Amino acid sequence: MRVLLVHCHPRGDSYSAALRDTALSALEAAGHGVETIDLYAEQFDPRLSAVERGAYYDDAALPPDIAAHVAALRRAEMLVLVYPTWWFGMPAMLKGWFDRVWRPGVAFALGGVRVLEPRLTNIRRIAVVTTYGSPRWQLWLVGWPDWRLVRRGICVLCAPRCRLDWIALNGMDGATQTARDRFLALVHRKLARI
Repeated sequence: MRVLLVHCHPRGDSYSAALRDTALSALEAAGHGVETIDLYAEQFDPRLSAVERGAYYDDAALPPDIAAHVAALRRAEMLVLVYPTWWFGMPAMLKGWFDRVWRPGVAFALGGVRVLEPRLTNIRRIAVVTTYGSPRWQLWLVGWPDWRLVRRGICVLCAPRCRLDWIALNGMDGATQTARDRFLALVHRKLARI
């Protein structure tokens, strides 16, 4: 498959960067073509400006700085997101990427009052690789907001029955090196089987 891997973490020496490298290695070993976007490394601007918001529903008004991201999305058959979960959600830069890139005319078309027509039907599978500082029970308590956003908001803009693989390490703040190494191995094993 053609895979778009989007990574979002400010530090190149982070555990998240190790997860990105592991995901990339596993996918390439499985024979997939992988295109990578590292939002922090490229200094992606997540802010939706007043001018951009004013032209948000104009398909022809695509900002030049997101054109390559849109083209990458349109080429992809699978989307892999690698990020740490902070405050029960995606980092602000990744949320801003969705705000700016997954826009009308790219990710969906408005088909009437409250009806979205998916436009990224080329994406048949999404995998999320993330870490949580929180224990699993706390995520259930708050309703697992990032999973819900991806499952109920992002997947529905992709192919019908888009598959979602959720690979998560809970309790990252207290995870031992052994636990982190085991999780890296799990990520490699799961993505290598796709």
